[in-house]
Amino acid sequence: MEKVNVTCRLNADDIVFLDKLATLTERDRSYLIKKAVSEFIALQKWQIEEVEAALVEAEGGEFVTAREVKSAFQELQK
Repeated sequence: MEKVNVTCRLNADDIVFLDKLATLTERDRSYLIKKAVSEFIALQKWQIEEVEAALVEAEGGEFVTAREVKSAFQELQK
C-alpha cells in the first residue's frame, strides 16, 4: 500500500505526553500516531458496518416492535 505523508497540528500537551509514551514504550512518535489513527479508522469502519447492517435489518422488518421492547422490560422488572 502506498504511504503518503500527512501533517496535522496537535495540542502541545498531547505532544508532551506522546513523547513520554514513546520513551516508555520504546517506540517513536510516528509509530504511536500511526497506530492511533489505524485503530481509530478500524473502529469507525466497524461502527459504519454495524449501522449499515442494522439499517438492512430494520428495512427488512427484522427489528422488534416498541410494544415487544416494552413488554420485555416489564417482564425483567418483575
